[in-house]
Amino acid sequence: MGIFFCSECGAESTKWSGKCPVCGAWNSLKETTRVTGKKKKKNIHGFNKYESLENVKPEPLRHIKVNSHTRILSKIGEFDGTLGGGIVPGVVALIGGEPGVGKSTLMLQIANKLAETGNKILYVSGEESKDQIKLRSVRLKCDSENLYLYCQTSMEEIIQTIYDFNPNLVVIDSIQSVYHSDIESSSGSVSQLRECTSLFTRIAKQQNIPFFLVGHVTKDGVVAGPKIIEHMVDTVLYFEGEVQNQYKILRATKNRFGSTNEIGIFEMLSNGLQEIENPSQLFLSKDERNPGTAVGCVLEGTRPFLVEVQALVSPANYGYSQRVALGFDQKKLALLLAVIEKNLFINLKQNDVFINLAGGMKVLEPALDLAVIAAIISSSKEKALPAETILLGEVGLNGEIRAVSQIEKRLKEAIKLGYKNIIVSGKNKNIKKNYQVKRIQHLRQLIPIVFK
Repeated sequence: MGIFFCSECGAESTKWSGKCPVCGAWNSLKETTRVTGKKKKKNIHGFNKYESLENVKPEPLRHIKVNSHTRILSKIGEFDGTLGGGIVPGVVALIGGEPGVGKSTLMLQIANKLAETGNKILYVSGEESKDQIKLRSVRLKCDSENLYLYCQTSMEEIIQTIYDFNPNLVVIDSIQSVYHSDIESSSGSVSQLRECTSLFTRIAKQQNIPFFLVGHVTKDGVVAGPKIIEHMVDTVLYFEGEVQNQYKILRATKNRFGSTNEIGIFEMLSNGLQEIENPSQLFLSKDERNPGTAVGCVLEGTRPFLVEVQALVSPANYGYSQRVALGFDQKKLALLLAVIEKNLFINLKQNDVFINLAGGMKVLEPALDLAVIAAIISSSKEKALPAETILLGEVGLNGEIRAVSQIEKRLKEAIKLGYKNIIVSGKNKNIKKNYQVKRIQHLRQLIPIVFK
């Protein structure tokens, strides 16, 4: 019987429609076949064991004892931090990214690191041959004796190999290439993806084996297949970055065992991916003091980043002034300009104002407000800010400087990178006495401090 699945939300429908009745997405219903049952004529060794249901009875929640499983560390700090402190036994993680961004490179390096610590790793490839992966492993210097390669696309053969081989971790590259012979549709279809992901999840939970499933993304930037695949796994990681750009970001959009706000930053080199342990230095240039430049601090999860804000204020050449922001909210820029004109009596109506965050950062956090205003004033007055100055504060509509969250982490990162002239809100409490900071309550106090 033919049914239709929405590729955006995974909703099921018996007839096609141009618009999904659940999420409202247009042209997202894809036809597939319903799996009404599993054939049992193929008695693969160990396969029926994973299909059987255990005799589990309800029990009181307060009587259940938690098994404290130790996380497996890959020795790559950026990767372990994104997962929440390491790999949880039995986790099923889906790693998506654009073609060529480095998903297979990352997983091969992580598999080799885990194998070097004594873990038995099974790397299943359904898209590349043994020779191709061997050439990549030579370039990446991945030669651990505990790293095993298995080129196969048949679901039944992979399951039998996992049961016989009994690895400590499995990498499937990629989930779109695996097919189940009981399903008539081709590999990569909605039915194949749902069934194969379900079986891998069942094996991971029953045998306590971590699984990493590499997935392709569509032109819209989401993992190919219905959203229900993301609901079935424990963790969804996106490996982001332009193919030509050497810096890549690993971001968790779903994580049942940690925060979804953590990110990891990597640099693509000729010998593979190298983790960036101090990413703040990527977005700073402390060599020169130029007018229109200020430094602030933002948080990505629990990690502080120092960001350089660049501002350019110039007379408008056309009939109306332009307001352009790269990496910063354009409406927020218009709001801050109104606050400057209202409270500091600086006329910017006849000027073009351009804002850029160095390094291609994109920030929505209000803690950068004070740095943006300082950069605009600096460019307008053609005066550079004092050396080693950093500004941390949110600016209200009346010009008051509001406190920012997790000020201790931001101050620690600023001092570590050599910033001594630190300006914060007077409303920030519980700052340690060993931090030498200057407190301001209102925006009018800023100019006497930074432009003496």
